[in-house]
Amino acid sequence: MNFAGIELDLSVPQVMGVVNVTPDSFSDGGTLYSDNALSIAAAVDRAAQMVGEGASFLDVGGESTRPGANAVSVDEELCRVVPVIEALRARFAVAVSIDTSTPQVITAAAQAGAGLINDVRALQREGALQAAADTGLPICLMHIQGEPKTMQQEPHYDDLFGEISSYFAQRIGACEAVGIARDKLILDPGFGFGKTLQHNLQLLQEMHKLQSFNLPLLVGMSRKSMIGNTLNKPVDERLYGGLAVAVMALERGASIVRTHDVAASVDALRMTHAVLSSSLPRKAGNAVN
Repeated sequence: MNFAGIELDLSVPQVMGVVNVTPDSFSDGGTLYSDNALSIAAAVDRAAQMVGEGASFLDVGGESTRPGANAVSVDEELCRVVPVIEALRARFAVAVSIDTSTPQVITAAAQAGAGLINDVRALQREGALQAAADTGLPICLMHIQGEPKTMQQEPHYDDLFGEISSYFAQRIGACEAVGIARDKLILDPGFGFGKTLQHNLQLLQEMHKLQSFNLPLLVGMSRKSMIGNTLNKPVDERLYGGLAVAVMALERGASIVRTHDVAASVDALRMTHAVLSSSLPRKAGNAVN
């Protein structure tokens, strides 16, 4: 798949490093800030570390989507993400993903060099579908029940996989209706987004069912509460649990693993892929093969 000039083979696992340019993300919010101001230099340094560790994507997000997070104005989100995307594209030969639901940010991020639109709301905000279509970029559609601020207030499903599958079918249809080709789409089952611990565990256990869409799958479980609640570990002690679920996701069809812990994830996925494919790892750019 082509991500604004960066070709990546999604038949082998790829790692997406997280570059949070928000002051309030659940895991690392504020680490790129100095004196309450975003440091682009710090963002570039963090990205350089992840690229060196093997990341083939850098996911830039300017609005926290943790449960209870407050909304961010369009201008504030633009100020956070656009300069960082421009700096990353100028420095690194990797795909840059924009984590946003906002039409104006989709447009500006694409103009700044982003190669993937990664939307937790699956382009449901007014104007987002057309804005995404106009960019011509690949799009990751994530499943969510509700809105980030309230999504963890007693989420309920009568049929977890049936409802997620119906959601994806509807959103894929909406994309195709505005001219977005199916082969431009990636699906993310949305671990932790409107789901209880039991929902998340079932979702991972049966994630292979989503391969019926015949589209690449992206997963993001790094440091999330599904790991913390299972292992009774705080955010900064969830690495080993995160590696376990990343490996299981790869076994169940994931193509892209989004993580805060790139080096360890690259090694775990490279080893798993070697076993699953019964071939020796080959060195090819920043891919995890």
